[in-house]
Amino acid sequence: MKFSNSYIFLALLFAFSLSIVSCGDDDDTMVEPTPTLDFSGTYTIADQMGRPAINTVFVSDDRKDEFNTTSVADMGGAFAGAFNDRLLALNPGYTTNALGWDAATFSGALATDVLTVSLDGTTTFFDGTNVLTGRALADDVIDTELLLIFGGEAGADNPGLTSDNVDSNDKAFLNTFPYLATPW
Repeated sequence: MKFSNSYIFLALLFAFSLSIVSCGDDDDTMVEPTPTLDFSGTYTIADQMGRPAINTVFVSDDRKDEFNTTSVADMGGAFAGAFNDRLLALNPGYTTNALGWDAATFSGALATDVLTVSLDGTTTFFDGTNVLTGRALADDVIDTELLLIFGGEAGADNPGLTSDNVDSNDKAFLNTFPYLATPW
């Protein structure tokens, strides 16, 4: 099979043009487009669950949607009174809890349903000394909440009501991210 000079010339020209296009050294000067974020529109808070069980226990069914859509800044003013009433309905003998908080102080803290986090100290829900400084996976949040609601000043009142008797996770937590055990 014979090739004419024009075919050879075209093949060489094609190979040369590919080398020029694909071997450029201008990668350093390429400018990536900056993504633009669009925050226009209407956004709605759908659920509040900063501290487990607080919304479930302290907010009445007819106010769940209101609680879930109230801004954190307005929660205390809107719900502290109802939380106080609910606390005293759950424990009519409540005076102070293991933190030394009376009903109004405790209800006010609960009504603002956010999980605060200490950036420079112990991160725990409650360890006897540190209170609401975050939450470690192994923290027994429900027992802490029950203790603060029913345990009285020393934490020893109503022993049948201060624990859910679930003392650990059903599976060990992982030592690497995401730390949660596999579901099965």
